[in-house]
Amino acid sequence: MDGKSLNIAEDKIQQLKQLFPEVFAEDKIDFDKLKLILGEETLAKEERYELNWAGKYDSFKEIQKQTTATLIPDPENSIDFDTSENIFIEGENLEALRVLQKSYYGKIKMIYIDPPYNTGNDSFVYPDDYTERRSEYEERTGIKDEDGFLNKQDLWKKNTKENGQFHSVWLSMMYPRLFLARNLMREDGVIFVSIDDNEVDNLKLLMDMVFGEENFIATLAVQLNPRGRNLDKFIAKTHESVIIFAKNMMEETTMYGLKKEGKMVSEYNKNDGKRGAYRLIGLRNRNQAFNPTTRPKLFYPLYVRTSDGAVSLERNSEFTEEVLPKTAEGVETCWTWGMNKVKQENHLLVAEISAERWRIFRKDYLYDENGNSAKTLPKSVWVDKEINNDYGKKSVKNLLGSNIMDFPKSSFLIGKMIKASTSSQDIILDFFAGSGTTAHSVLNLNQEDNGNRKFICVQMPEPTPKNSEAKKAGYDTISQISQARIKKVIEQIKAEQEGKLDFDKDHPQDLGFKSFKLAPSNFKTWRSDAEGEALAEQLALFQSPYKEGTEQENMLYELLLKAGFPLTVPIQKENVEGIALYIVDGGKMLLSLEAINEKVLDYVLEVKPQRFVTLDKLFGKDDQLLTNTRLQLQEMGVDFQVI
Repeated sequence: MDGKSLNIAEDKIQQLKQLFPEVFAEDKIDFDKLKLILGEETLAKEERYELNWAGKYDSFKEIQKQTTATLIPDPENSIDFDTSENIFIEGENLEALRVLQKSYYGKIKMIYIDPPYNTGNDSFVYPDDYTERRSEYEERTGIKDEDGFLNKQDLWKKNTKENGQFHSVWLSMMYPRLFLARNLMREDGVIFVSIDDNEVDNLKLLMDMVFGEENFIATLAVQLNPRGRNLDKFIAKTHESVIIFAKNMMEETTMYGLKKEGKMVSEYNKNDGKRGAYRLIGLRNRNQAFNPTTRPKLFYPLYVRTSDGAVSLERNSEFTEEVLPKTAEGVETCWTWGMNKVKQENHLLVAEISAERWRIFRKDYLYDENGNSAKTLPKSVWVDKEINNDYGKKSVKNLLGSNIMDFPKSSFLIGKMIKASTSSQDIILDFFAGSGTTAHSVLNLNQEDNGNRKFICVQMPEPTPKNSEAKKAGYDTISQISQARIKKVIEQIKAEQEGKLDFDKDHPQDLGFKSFKLAPSNFKTWRSDAEGEALAEQLALFQSPYKEGTEQENMLYELLLKAGFPLTVPIQKENVEGIALYIVDGGKMLLSLEAINEKVLDYVLEVKPQRFVTLDKLFGKDDQLLTNTRLQLQEMGVDFQVI
């Protein structure tokens, strides 16, 4: 708990140390040893294939930066703040991603983002530098403004095509965000990114660099405007792209597929009275390129019992008819299952005779043994009518009363992505939340399948344009639109549920969200360069570790984040002689931020938390109480930390 976000460089060094402990000497990397282990052929030469742009080196440095920023709770703009596990964060997304690193590292199953498309008309934040002084900014850009430090939210600029580094600026904006987002993904995590033709090629190369080209899943063509854009010059474009990458393609649960519906269900035209509807799929591979030469382990005989069509790997008195994977013309191919799979799933195999030759099939059931519907792979072209932008615009208008967003995505579009890549308990992140479509999609999908997916949405309080429909409707920022939409969706779902029988009272749908605002740390920052009078002033200033006017709950959530707890961790508030104590996650941490006395200490010793956190200021000049507390907690095996 050093007060800073995750140290990315140190994290990567620790990962390298786990892989190659032998290349470290006195905690330093011996690159000569690393080269020997990896081999000369793996080393890049002077010329190599890579994506380069002006500012790439600076964007690398941007990733390494740490922040002392925090998230302060905003109960007034929340619904069920104390119990909901959905999160909305108002603030600049790069800084928010840094803040979330410790608490959500490796926990996000699915990410969807709809970033600026870099059309020359959209605005986004650059450069990514929170510590740049106004004078330095003026010198670099020639822009004059008031004195002081830059606030990130003052840096919204339009990246016009006349800019000599038009694409480079966009890449420098996207790279650190994608890198930090990858850290938050589970090993079986997947990310979907919407983009149009302006940057689709650069984005694919950039994501190859961040996620590894071996983890590329697909680029979807999504029809968002069936009529075509009438402002286009030569081709009326009807679609945008969605690029999909896995964190680790080897994970089986990266994608789950989509539930079969409509005509696909009608194919299940048989029923065995046990597991219900099924269809037959030929076990022989129809592709003649797959044959004994290319797949020798998949070419072997199967044997049929002619009385009922049962199948076996072994010939005996019952199983007499030999069947090899051959076409009607006698061309050898191979089976789609290996011998081990046939042994394990033999009950699914059945043989039928046609034109005096036996054919082997496998049963494909509509529902699995747990009653879940069969899934199908999503296609690479999406033309469903519900996913186009007209539906997105209509949805926002129905919820908020007017067309306050120009091109909001349809909740059906994002819902389809969520269905294909998450299970009912997963966390979905969107750090370009816009009008809140992702949150809308999660809430709708949970209502549809009784799931308990959670969303984390991040949106900067970007001002709405003057004289816009949004401004006329009373929304000063895009984040206000996001929050309003989420509230309206929740209100709508509650209205639909009213009067209906609740068959799952023990697991009600989470119809709320906790709102937070990105803010500077509640605690004072020690200046290590202070000397003489400045040092004396700083020592006097640090009689209290937190800033004047800081609320106790704000400190609580900052300490939770910096200790690595999620924002939804259970917190039990106890009162000991009028002093508020906070028990986190059943005793993993206990905090006293108000006062310390013998009664509080007795309570801490009774609870025996894994960690006890308090403020140095609360001990005043009672050094004996501080020493005794430290010794007693040490004896009990409690980690004692004083801020």
